[in-house]
Amino acid sequence: MSEALAAVGAAGTDTSVPAAPGARQFWRRLRAQRAALVAAAVVALLVLVALAAPLLTALEGQDPTTYHPSLIDSARGGVPLGSFGGAGAGHWLGVEPQTGRDMFARLVYGARVSLGVSLGATVVQVALGVAVGVASGLGNRWVDAVLSRITDIFVALPLMVMALALLAVVSSGFPRPVLVALIIALVSGWSTTAKMVRAQTLTLKNLDYVAASRLSGWSIGRTAVRELLPGLAAPVITYAALLIPQNISAEAALSFLGVGVKPPTPSWGQMLTSADVWYQAAPQYLLLPALALFVTVFAMTVLGDGVRVALDPRAASRLRVGTGRKREARAQTAVPGVVPGVVPDAAAVPAPDAAVVPAPSPAPDAARDTAPSLAPDAARDAAPSPAPKKEERA
Repeated sequence: MSEALAAVGAAGTDTSVPAAPGARQFWRRLRAQRAALVAAAVVALLVLVALAAPLLTALEGQDPTTYHPSLIDSARGGVPLGSFGGAGAGHWLGVEPQTGRDMFARLVYGARVSLGVSLGATVVQVALGVAVGVASGLGNRWVDAVLSRITDIFVALPLMVMALALLAVVSSGFPRPVLVALIIALVSGWSTTAKMVRAQTLTLKNLDYVAASRLSGWSIGRTAVRELLPGLAAPVITYAALLIPQNISAEAALSFLGVGVKPPTPSWGQMLTSADVWYQAAPQYLLLPALALFVTVFAMTVLGDGVRVALDPRAASRLRVGTGRKREARAQTAVPGVVPGVVPDAAAVPAPDAAVVPAPSPAPDAARDTAPSLAPDAARDAAPSPAPKKEERA
């Protein structure tokens, strides 16, 4: 026991705090990132606003579809009357140009459309991508080849071109937000998810516990559910968190092009489309939906990065600013006589004491080579000659 504790202490592990398993460890690592916590609070507030849109508009006393022609100046082309787009007690953020519809009501209902479309598309992308990736990784070489080629085709498809073509041919009676979510999910996103899941599956299926489950007679489905999906949870959740802001931007782009959500259903991208000619006369009409999109996408991106770091502690977070400078400062303070931030002078550094430096000893081979050697004849002459033998008497 003492040897084990000594080894743990030498490795620098804190034995006073046991490792928290599973979800507890994830939340602890996520709470350690302040930027991720702020982003999570912003995302939670946006979701709450989207869910409580009817209540908030009821408190204001407005709705997103009612026209107020008395609040716009027809002589000036439909510019809202009053300052800041007619903002006041009755209209908290003012009204739209030309129509007079309430801006606050359209923003909160637009949050419903943008967040709902992006979350729905993400769910379809993750489900389809995991199914195709696991089937490709666990199937035989023919199944893997066919699914991989289909995935490569969808990776190469341009989202905007395909979305414009599909949205133009589908009947207008189909619910537009659902159609936009399905097109975003089926054209893009799921293919990259499938490629990532396939790569992870090929790595995991060579592990001992997965190979043992397959050798024991388990079906492919049972092996995938019981053995592979727990190992795939971390990368899939991380990638899903990063897909949400991409889908929000895609929905806004499609609505901006006029093929997304149709009026009178409010959408942030649709509001930007209508505001592109009013940025001088009524700048708030352009700035409010643009700011809402920016805050939402930025918060989702930061939260996705925080989830990535919390699920994989070995990954370096892009949110940490100045980490290298702090590490360099700690390394300088560890050296005695060095002030952090000041480059030491080479002349001021004392030279090592020459007396303590041992003198170099000659190599054994060199000593042997420098020793004088005697010639063979000289060595024979120098050797003492044996005494002559006495003649034996007869």
